Amino acid sequence: MIILGLILLVVGYFTNIGLLTTLGGILLVIGVILLILGAIGKPVGGRKAWF
Repeated sequence: MIILGLILLVVGYFTNIGLLTTLGGILLVIGVILLILGAIGKPVGGRKAWF
């Protein structure tokens, strides 16, 4: 999710499409939050790890 968010963020920035930039930023933030929660061992949605 982090990689997809980063790709959308970069593509949206270079093509000047605000929707892609916004979606990329949201996916990037959600991915980082899930990564941090998984790293500290807190289960999210009943799962310990998100792959």
